[in-house]
Amino acid sequence: GSDGKVYVVCANDGLRPFTVLSVDNDSSYDFGPQSWREEANNSKIIPNTFGSPSQPKDTLLWPVSVVVDSEENLYLSDEGLDRIWVCNKDGEHLFTWGKHGSKDGELNRPSGIAVDSDNNIFVVDTMNHRVQKFTNDGQFLMSLGHSGNGDGQLDRPTGVAVDNQGYIYVADWGNDRLQVFSGAGDFVAKLTGDGTISKWGKDKLDANVEMWHEREIAQGIEREKLFWGPIAVSVDAEDRIFVVESARNRIQVYQKQEPVFFGGRL
Repeated sequence: GSDGKVYVVCANDGLRPFTVLSVDNDSSYDFGPQSWREEANNSKIIPNTFGSPSQPKDTLLWPVSVVVDSEENLYLSDEGLDRIWVCNKDGEHLFTWGKHGSKDGELNRPSGIAVDSDNNIFVVDTMNHRVQKFTNDGQFLMSLGHSGNGDGQLDRPTGVAVDNQGYIYVADWGNDRLQVFSGAGDFVAKLTGDGTISKWGKDKLDANVEMWHEREIAQGIEREKLFWGPIAVSVDAEDRIFVVESARNRIQVYQKQEPVFFGGRL
């Protein structure tokens, strides 16, 4: 948030759906509704102390991601209930939107979530292989992507980010790549990975010199640079793009480049 707080979603913790960490004074506290939980003995979904079956919109089942808009409202993607749960910065529930399905505005295991400069909300609709765009009160605006491995197609995407110019970045998990779309949802570009050995990786190799030799004779080492399971993406104010790889336990960082033209007038 703008006040320096970091919001952490506790997806599998029924007692703490999300935690607030204060960067300034190193303090933390928990807030938000307690989620529904699965009772181990009989595999039945039952509510915890906050919320009840008669108040299902107040509950969370499996929150995955959180984003904060310019008004300090929080939007959580609830993979378990196929909807978006919204509260203010004090944890007071405001409203929810979405339901299970594949039509416009419906969701099937929503995961990553992002907000743009106009407070529009982008939701990764993972099992529908698309990203949907909503107003901040849940009105459907558009979707991009569909199942496949061609340009502009997605396979179980998991992460999304939007830069200051409105470009949309999607972690295309199943296709091991990052795709870039225009603000209108048109395919622009794709990245498949350019990883190198980090400073920390070199330190480890230098401390275990036999590993350098093992790398020299290893087959397929050229694949090391490629994305493997990109699960999340973020863009900062300096247009640096951070891509989190779950399978390779690393983050690849890119700098967005603006086109430069040379020569006379066209």
